[in-house]
Amino acid sequence: MSSENLPQSPERAESPEPHGRKPRVAVVFGGRSSEHGISVVTAGAVMKAIDRTKYDVLPIGITTDGRWALTADEPERMAITDRQVPDVDRLAGAAEGSVVLSVDPGSREVVYTEPGAVPKALGEVDVVFPVLHGPYGEDGTLQGLLELSGVPYVGAGVLASAVGQDKEYMKRVFISFGLPVGPYEVVRPREWDNDPAAARERIVDFAGEHGWPLFIKPARGGSSMGITKVDGLEGLDEAIEEARRHDPKFLVESLLRGREIECGVLEFEDGPRASVPAEIPPVTAHDFYDFEAKYIDSATGLVPAPLTEEQTAEVQRLAVAAFDAVSCEGLVRADFFLTEDGTFVINEINTLPGFTPISMYPRMWQESGVDYPELVDRLIQAALTRSTGLR
Repeated sequence: MSSENLPQSPERAESPEPHGRKPRVAVVFGGRSSEHGISVVTAGAVMKAIDRTKYDVLPIGITTDGRWALTADEPERMAITDRQVPDVDRLAGAAEGSVVLSVDPGSREVVYTEPGAVPKALGEVDVVFPVLHGPYGEDGTLQGLLELSGVPYVGAGVLASAVGQDKEYMKRVFISFGLPVGPYEVVRPREWDNDPAAARERIVDFAGEHGWPLFIKPARGGSSMGITKVDGLEGLDEAIEEARRHDPKFLVESLLRGREIECGVLEFEDGPRASVPAEIPPVTAHDFYDFEAKYIDSATGLVPAPLTEEQTAEVQRLAVAAFDAVSCEGLVRADFFLTEDGTFVINEINTLPGFTPISMYPRMWQESGVDYPELVDRLIQAALTRSTGLR
């Protein structure tokens, strides 16, 4: 794709922008994590939903090797096709140029550079809508860059993003705030690298105390990637290897028998509010609600969840409490287990949850009276009114 075919041509962008122009929203997607593809799918849905009478849109894709590329504004090319997820490299085509965001807080200028060419200004960005999942995007790294640049952005800040991405420290924060958390163990990279036999023995002892099966999962991943359900010693090493393929630090969790319940939190002018909850029913074609079930086979949840009024109120209370405990902003999806004894246990939160129209977070808010375009607009408006820096 040549630079002449890119959106917002550099020649036009160099001219002075008219007074009272529409706010420019940079949708940043893709990235270096294993969730690259679903991030592209999410970005396509967000771009379709943005009201073009209110905002200009600048699509910026990050390739799997970390290059920021200007892509065409073609959301229809960003969907799952024939069970294959899209990627930024294909969207960017043959273009070799890169997008650079100024780290000068006095300038929100975006610059496009091509090999052997003079850099060209694309104009200022008013707000960034990051739809990056996983490391190098959802974990506070991108948020730190945007803080340095002085550009407002949708979603949680640096600390909340980092804590929300790292399941170990997320659970530690939850426990410190009195939120109910299930049994777990953490194996750090140094432990496994220096003495894998001792780490394995600790996992087996954990299974002896809490029983099989166990879930082995990356500590800083999402979209259920790298997670394996292990029914016994056979397959344990393979599961650890799979988790470490995504993250050298991994978690071991016991199976909590009960129902999987999710609840969305959205920040309104008067503070965070919880959506109606949803239930993820048992997925018969899969061992658990993994990536294939979520995105490829489109397993559907029950919205609203068939809960009593008291149960609904309690899970909504816990979802908002988790949002506040981690100091989140904008949005969160909180995932729970309703155990067999009738108590809720929080599993995790997602500070940038799956955000396609069929994803659970938008579906819960649709049922709560906030449709997908309004949800996108609320998040952009909230970001535009929030400053960067300490707040």
